Amino acid sequence: MWTGLLLAGLVVTLGGLVQGLAGFGLALVAVPILALLDPSLLPVPILITAMTHSIMSLAREHAHVDWRGVGWAILGRLPGTVIGVLLVDSLDQNQFSLLIGVVVLLCVLLSITTWNPRPTRTALVIAGLTSGSFGTAMSVGGPPVAMLYQNSPGAQIRATLAAYFVLGSITSIIGLLVAGQVHAPQVVTGLLLIPFLVAGFLLSNPLRKLVDAKGVRTPVLLLSTVAAVTLILRSALG
Repeated sequence: MWTGLLLAGLVVTLGGLVQGLAGFGLALVAVPILALLDPSLLPVPILITAMTHSIMSLAREHAHVDWRGVGWAILGRLPGTVIGVLLVDSLDQNQFSLLIGVVVLLCVLLSITTWNPRPTRTALVIAGLTSGSFGTAMSVGGPPVAMLYQNSPGAQIRATLAAYFVLGSITSIIGLLVAGQVHAPQVVTGLLLIPFLVAGFLLSNPLRKLVDAKGVRTPVLLLSTVAAVTLILRSALG
């Protein structure tokens, strides 16, 4: 148990560092690997750690939040949360892992295309709906919204996504709680992972002004691709 927790903690530390620099990436880095280590770490423990990271990020750069964008994205997230709860309740572990792998891989593929999205009202609502669905089901809720802000200044990306993740994580946890999908051991595990998350966040402090989102984009996408493909193969063979 403690060995598994330590390994999960190291993964969360790396994810916390990446998200502290780019504004997103905790889920892309951590979720595929945690799903391989122990599927029970998803979605509640990682939602708790993601919410904690977002609160710290918001406190650090709150002046740069695009609150208009956050509002429209949250509007889409509310019905998306219901879809996510239904996904958690209806899929077995193999299907769940396969879905995580496919979703992460699709996010990576979209990220490397020439698609140049903008945070318009309609795009934000659609991104929030998608983010709410997958964020609730598997904690991978960042990429749909993050891609809309990929050409924004680093501080605005980090602050806006942090505000969205705080509200979105609360919505997802409440939805899972109402559906009976939140259990005490998951909450305890999430709390035990917070010190590792804080370590990653603190490591990002002296680096965030030197590294913008593009600086960490390639390693995040590569690591996510390897983990996602591994998950898909494991699900197919398992």
